[in-house]
Amino acid sequence: MKHNRFVNVASAVLILFSAFSLLMVSAMAFFSPQMVMDLVHVKLPNNDAFSSIRGVYGGVGLTIVISLVYLLVKDKKQALGFLTMLWGFYALSRLITVVAEGPLGDFGSRWLGIESVLFICSAVLLTIYPGTPKKA
Repeated sequence: MKHNRFVNVASAVLILFSAFSLLMVSAMAFFSPQMVMDLVHVKLPNNDAFSSIRGVYGGVGLTIVISLVYLLVKDKKQALGFLTMLWGFYALSRLITVVAEGPLGDFGSRWLGIESVLFICSAVLLTIYPGTPKKA
């Protein structure tokens, strides 16, 4: 019973932490797309670029946040599956970059580490999360 409670609480904490982190980037993208791109030292050249950053980091990010909060309430195990894919594919995209374009800078290396840890945490919690009771 204590094991299930720990897994349930740890899962909720990870889901909320992920949602909050993504919400911060989303809010930054909505209000100042250039701030997002300043993190990787890229100057946005035109309004289409601003619109794209708002759409991808702002709009898509907010959609992910809302989905995570919904899944937190409705089905934590599905939220963990979603996070496992999200953080895993983020990390995979950085690894592909290393293979295709070469070593990452400080920003990319730091985030590869963070995303890898979040992927592992999500995957472990998903694996040990209690199954749904069978209905008779």
